[in-house]
Amino acid sequence: MSFSGFVGIPYADLGRTRQGADCYGLLRLVYAEALGIELASFSGAYGTCAEHAEIAALMADEAETGPWRPIEEIAPYDALLFRVGRFDCHVAIAVDARRMLHAHARSSSVIVPRSDRAWRDRFAGAYRHEARL
Repeated sequence: MSFSGFVGIPYADLGRTRQGADCYGLLRLVYAEALGIELASFSGAYGTCAEHAEIAALMADEAETGPWRPIEEIAPYDALLFRVGRFDCHVAIAVDARRMLHAHARSSSVIVPRSDRAWRDRFAGAYRHEARL
């Protein structure tokens, strides 16, 4: 399945399906459908996507204890972490070294350049799932 099959999924706060997904829900969908890797749902771990501190803490824990490992060279399907305000809490999926697939509030999932002015200065790191190392 190509990344284009994930474009146009409506944004839904706490969404985890093709009928609606938030940024992590989109990552979870891509990993399940394209790679056969089941990611934690984090159902109940935060109340809304506006809880940036809680989401950032979950992501930091996943990067420290697994299953995510920081990487330098970005490849397709790597998770890309971005700051929103003071917190590293928005995730996108690398399409290649220059483009990313992501879901953002008030829109459907899209593929955009990582150099897009809305995101280029917010990049906080790239991570690869341990099943892909």
